[in-house]
Amino acid sequence: MISRATLVRGRAAVLAAAGDHPYVRLNTHGGGEPTGYLLDDATFWAGTGPHGATGWATGDATRAAELAGELRATGTLDLRWLHLPRLDGDIPAEHLPVTQRDEWDFRWAVTPPPVQPEEERVVRLTGADHDAINALVDAAFPTSTTRPGDPRVRHWYGIRDGNRLVAAGADRSRGGTGFLAGIAVATDSRGRGFGAALTAAMTRTLLDETEEVTLGVLTDNLPAIRLYDRLGFAGSIPRTSVGLAPVPVLA
Repeated sequence: MISRATLVRGRAAVLAAAGDHPYVRLNTHGGGEPTGYLLDDATFWAGTGPHGATGWATGDATRAAELAGELRATGTLDLRWLHLPRLDGDIPAEHLPVTQRDEWDFRWAVTPPPVQPEEERVVRLTGADHDAINALVDAAFPTSTTRPGDPRVRHWYGIRDGNRLVAAGADRSRGGTGFLAGIAVATDSRGRGFGAALTAAMTRTLLDETEEVTLGVLTDNLPAIRLYDRLGFAGSIPRTSVGLAPVPVLA
């Protein structure tokens, strides 16, 4: 299949093939210029993510997964993560040893959200808050891969209750597209509207400089999905992401 794929290089070429979509704009920026592989029914591109070589795709998920497997099998790419359109059933490619699989939705808003109670309490955080952010994320969102010190983060925002940080979220915008990540609310402070206030305030701020604000949400996180519906994140595409074991090193 690789021989039937058209190889292109650079962000502009991938955008031209995959479409000028918020998901593509976001994931073709950073980590060096991407390399694209164009099929009749799918566009696959690869770059460097926070956990190593990463692939993204639009179009036919099965065809993109098969191509990713061939790229690994031939030693072209030691992919560690693969982000596909929603894929029903098992990953079909022989050479994709899956260690983790997540079903999620990529969502975006293009208009400011309704003003939320407590929104005026949202502030931009500083380096002096990094220990408090880490403690909050450890307790409230331990699986988050977005942490203080992450070079992808432009700014952190949060809400304090007295001297205690009870909500925090990261601005990981890139490529002219706003992106919210790592939003965490202390477990004993949930139900007070802090998550809605933080998300709304960050979205409003980022829409002053970008055309849309995006985020990802797991498909089984129904409370968050209802919140994002209410805040105007009307655009949505379903995604499947998989972590992959390293390519074995032959002795």
